[in-house]
Amino acid sequence: MDKRVVITGMGCVTPLGLSRESTWDRMRCGVSGIDFLTRASSDLLSVKVAAEVKEFDALQVMERKEARRMDRFMQFAVAAAVEAVLDSGLDIGGQADPQRTGVWIGSGVGGVGTFQDGLEDALQKGYKRVSPFAIPMFIANMASSQVAMRMGAEGPAGCSVTACSSGSNSIGEAFRVIQRGDADVMIAGGSEAPICNIGLASFAAMHALSLNPDPASACCPFDQRRDGFVMGEGAGIVILESLEHAAARGADIYAELLGYGSCCDSYHITAPRPDGQGWARAMKLALSDAGAAPEDIDYINAHGTSTAYNDLAETRAIKAVFQKHAYEVSISSTKSMTGHLLGASGAVEAIAAVMAIRDQVIPPTINYQLPDEELDLDYTPNLARGKKVEMTMSNSFAFGGHNAVLIFGKYESGR
Repeated sequence: MDKRVVITGMGCVTPLGLSRESTWDRMRCGVSGIDFLTRASSDLLSVKVAAEVKEFDALQVMERKEARRMDRFMQFAVAAAVEAVLDSGLDIGGQADPQRTGVWIGSGVGGVGTFQDGLEDALQKGYKRVSPFAIPMFIANMASSQVAMRMGAEGPAGCSVTACSSGSNSIGEAFRVIQRGDADVMIAGGSEAPICNIGLASFAAMHALSLNPDPASACCPFDQRRDGFVMGEGAGIVILESLEHAAARGADIYAELLGYGSCCDSYHITAPRPDGQGWARAMKLALSDAGAAPEDIDYINAHGTSTAYNDLAETRAIKAVFQKHAYEVSISSTKSMTGHLLGASGAVEAIAAVMAIRDQVIPPTINYQLPDEELDLDYTPNLARGKKVEMTMSNSFAFGGHNAVLIFGKYESGR
């Protein structure tokens, strides 16, 4: 029988705040983390806004020498992991066996900023001047590696690189590691720092980004005015433990991870199936894995990117899976406030789904003004709403057709 898996710690670095609580407080209050672009050359780009992490100081969690050898996405991961481990009260090497403590942190594009800087240096100074730290600073698995070294975790380690589903896939794969008994504890999530000239220019060339220059309205999921996503950065990390391990050390439990569904559209490199059937299948797989019915879900943290096709496909997928309950379940896109954190988005949104259970509140979709005729579900417009929340779903769908869905439930000892 698969082991039960619970969440005992969480950490965040996002455009809304440098901790889980500051992020969640602003999220449920409908505060936007989107502002004018400063981390790239806005005069050279068609994009003028982004969701940047402000006032982040890596030296709060590491030495200057370490910080210089880590890309920003790794620094975010370490900072969020430090918070999550402290939050869990976990003593790796004491209560937790290092060899049964693993790390699984995903990233969609890894150290793209470091790659850009390295290439510019090579072209200006010659390829023999490339830094020996270039590769360890931009390959995507190094967030997992740096966190493992920092925490002394010697168990199963990995990194899901599935574009915008990377964080959700990483949490889901870490879930499986514990379920099958290969580890007692997993430090899991996603981290991303893609805001640089090449990162923005590449997504803009695909017509994926919003060209709205107004930070207050650029990201408007499910709204008729939506014209593309707003790029963000940050990290979200959760501590997963087998229930047996968490109970033995008397850990506080936020929620239980009940189900994980993952599949591929096998349709197009960037576009979803118009009918949303690939996304619907991932939701059905997660529900089946959780042993839950659609009617059991109280809240869906939607992928909700504020792009024309994605928001429509997700709405169609939710209707296909939930049928009549689609009009009763609460839905919101927290990307309306954080922007799209790419590989970190699923992890931060999973944390929002857990916090909704803890605080019995649905965070809003802000900037919702003009309803779209076919997008007619309850997207929790503009204001948070108190509600009994016992089971939540978090959706992540990515370029390449990678789909990942997580289901969380209120922890019940006797289940």
